[in-house]
Amino acid sequence: MSDRPNMSYTDTVIHETQRMGNIVPLGFPKMASKDATMRGYFILKGTALMHVLTSVLFDKTERETPDNFNQGHFQHQVVKLVQREAFLPFSAGKLVWLGEGLARMEHFLSFVVSFQKLCFSTLEGMELSLE
Repeated sequence: MSDRPNMSYTDTVIHETQRMGNIVPLGFPKMASKDATMRGYFILKGTALMHVLTSVLFDKTERETPDNFNQGHFQHQVVKLVQREAFLPFSAGKLVWLGEGLARMEHFLSFVVSFQKLCFSTLEGMELSLE
């Protein structure tokens, strides 16, 4: 893990893979702890709330090409990982998933080891498409 700060391109690819994969389209349910008004809507205490993470991950105002794989969404001019507010692959809010840090580390290690040790190829005559 000590090499991770020097592997920002790998991190940008992982972030974009998570964004496009969108494996958790809805965040974990939360409950309003008190009556509140948000953007003109009244939210009653005890109301169940869900974050729609898909809307953030594919927001056209946050990314140039939200429907395409583009690791540039997460990099600066020099290949450096840029943490974006509109990247919520696990959950949102103050009570994010406690295992998120461990999951990020495991995902990074699995990704790097896979590309170091394995050879990926398509079947003969098969064309790949992101559509």
